[in-house]
Amino acid sequence: MTADTAMDAIRSRYPLSIRVLHWLRAVLILGLLASGWYMTRLPESDLSTANLFYPNHKQFGVLVWLLAIVHLGLRWRHARLMPEAPTALSAWERVLSHATHRALIVLTLFVPFFGYALSSSFVESDGVPFFVVAHLPELLPKSDAAFKVFQALHRYSAYLLLALVLLHVAGALKHRILDRGGATDVLPRMV
Repeated sequence: MTADTAMDAIRSRYPLSIRVLHWLRAVLILGLLASGWYMTRLPESDLSTANLFYPNHKQFGVLVWLLAIVHLGLRWRHARLMPEAPTALSAWERVLSHATHRALIVLTLFVPFFGYALSSSFVESDGVPFFVVAHLPELLPKSDAAFKVFQALHRYSAYLLLALVLLHVAGALKHRILDRGGATDVLPRMV
C-alpha cells in the first residue's frame, strides 16, 4: 500500500473523535429542541417546568455550546484527515452541503449563546446551572427589553437549527437510500 492509498483509506471516514462527537451532539441537540418545544407550551405555573425542564435545558445547552467549541478544535486539528465531499455530487449539492454544515456549526454556537443571554438578562432569573457548577456567572444586566430580544433570537435560531437538522438528515438519507453504495453515499463516513 502506497502512502497515497493509505491516506485515502484514512480519509474515507471521519476520525473517531469527530464521529463520536457528531452523534453525541445530534442526540443532545434533538433532545434540547424537543424539550424546548415541550416546556414552552406548559403553563408557567407548572412546577415541573421550573424545577425540571428549564434547569436541564439550560445546562445541556451549555454542554452543547462547549461541545461545539471542542468540535471546531477537532476539525482544525484533524483537517488533513477529514474526507472531502464526494466528487460525484452535483455542483448544487456541494454548495448546499457546504452551506448547511457551516450553518449547523454556527447555530450550535449561537443558539446556546442566545439561550444563556436570555436567561442572564431575565429579571427573575434563577441563574444558569451547569451540572457540578452551582451557577455560571450572569454577565448581562437584567433587562426586560434585552430578555425579549434574546428570547426571540433563541427561539427563531432554534427553529432554523431544526430546519437545517432536518435538511441534513434528509440529504444523508437521500444519498443512503437512493444512492446506496454509490459514490455519494456519505453515511458510512460518519459511522
